[in-house]
Amino acid sequence: MRISHIRNARAQEVGTVTMAKPLFTINTCRTDCKSISCSSSSSSSSDLSFDYNNNRNMSQTRTSATRKGDLVFVVNPKGANGRTGEEWKKLLPYLRTHLGQHRNICECLTSGPTHAIDITREAIREGADAVVAVGGDGTLHEVVNGFFWAGKPVSAHDEGNSHTTALGVIPLGTGSDFARTFGWKNDPHEAVERISRGLRTRIDIGAISGESGEPHYFLNVADIHLSAKAGYYASRYKQFGNLCYVIGALKGFMGHSNQDLRIKINDGDWELIPQVTALCIGNAKFFGGGMKITPNADPCNGNLEVVILQNFKWYDFVFRMHKLYNGTHLSVENVSSRSVQSIEVEEITGSGSIYLQADGEHLGFLPRKFYILPSAIELIH
Repeated sequence: MRISHIRNARAQEVGTVTMAKPLFTINTCRTDCKSISCSSSSSSSSDLSFDYNNNRNMSQTRTSATRKGDLVFVVNPKGANGRTGEEWKKLLPYLRTHLGQHRNICECLTSGPTHAIDITREAIREGADAVVAVGGDGTLHEVVNGFFWAGKPVSAHDEGNSHTTALGVIPLGTGSDFARTFGWKNDPHEAVERISRGLRTRIDIGAISGESGEPHYFLNVADIHLSAKAGYYASRYKQFGNLCYVIGALKGFMGHSNQDLRIKINDGDWELIPQVTALCIGNAKFFGGGMKITPNADPCNGNLEVVILQNFKWYDFVFRMHKLYNGTHLSVENVSSRSVQSIEVEEITGSGSIYLQADGEHLGFLPRKFYILPSAIELIH
């Protein structure tokens, strides 16, 4: 497999990685791609870091009677205040032991926003067996978006229609909310075992119509208004771990006012929803560091769950926070839930100030349309 011309958001070439079967050859990238390093499964831990000073090319080869496929690990080394990079280095020997015998292993370190998207697209085009997101929900969000291009799934160049690249997850970030839906522990060794078994299932993906016409994709939860505003602020305090969500909530409440919104379900008629505090659209169940906000969501059922909180005051969150975390809030007054295939949301006033986020990533402001893509990706589970 040849991974070439990985590009950033401005379509500038940033590097070339070459893999050949059954030989595994590493070409570390040129000076414009220092953050990407790729290794064979037989290299030592120290071989996995790029020599920034000398910009040397490293090569390792390994032969094997059988090769089951190429695994591309997309790692955000700066995630969780650098903890992701440190934990990844510790995990590598275990990963090589359990996967290296029958896999080509490629490690790609992201250098900034959207880089994981570009790496993923190129890996899929070149026929990778799986792309594994290593980090938190932010890295996973980018990898999922890399499975699509111009509103369509990315496909391999030479493998034919029968080849499918799967999504893998090694949770090492701050939130790791998607893993909670499947009951996965925040244990990287357990994640490697899942990848080793290689069991696959088809999962749904949420999509959001963009202002430019290009869809944006989410795996977990998209949300609107207070929760999205709180998430926007929380992202600025990731250095405090899960405490960032508390800080974000406090800052989000400053100057907050509930807003009247209009929604259209499954391309039906417009409905007025008064005094909306937050509107959450779940493909999976959790967000905000373990809050079970859309408890009936199932990423395998072909629907999105919409949960609407109306006319909440700050003290409502204080007294009902435990219900939001354990998923029993649907019985609370002013909380409603419904299952949809699509929902359009717009504000009444047209101020353009209602926040929107998906998987914890700020995406701008209303209006937007959200819809489900059933069975869109294969997940290693």
